[in-house]
Amino acid sequence: MKTFQTLSELAACVGQEVAVSDWLTITQAQVNLFAEATGDHQWIHVDPEKAKTGPFGGPIAHGFLTLSLLPKFFASSFQIVQSSMGVNYGLNKVRFTAPVPVGSRLRARLTLLACEPIDKQGVQMTWEMLVEREGAAKPVCIAESLVRRYA
Repeated sequence: MKTFQTLSELAACVGQEVAVSDWLTITQAQVNLFAEATGDHQWIHVDPEKAKTGPFGGPIAHGFLTLSLLPKFFASSFQIVQSSMGVNYGLNKVRFTAPVPVGSRLRARLTLLACEPIDKQGVQMTWEMLVEREGAAKPVCIAESLVRRYA
């Protein structure tokens, strides 16, 4: 995990890959809980036996489950000592570029695309989040995430 002392120190990294998150294993229990929370009970996610006969040979995580892990990827990647809080501000674009079979290990590569001052001693950061699956040739999700952080 990288440590930055101030928001200004992090802002100096615009245009660079800032950090890589820890690996996270996707479990069937997570997928089932996500289905309960969202009401998305499609068999490709929650019925492992039927999913074995489907196009991916087993159950896969919801795309939105993968997306919902962005805060966890941020938390395991870096910290800013002199920052009181951060909030998700939204997304500019998201693509789910490959399936995430249950049992996969995921991590994210975080590239800081922009960092602009906002009110209340804060900054709005635009991050490219490239979520990769261990052993896969291409990423499973590419998202442009907007985050606001305050001193």
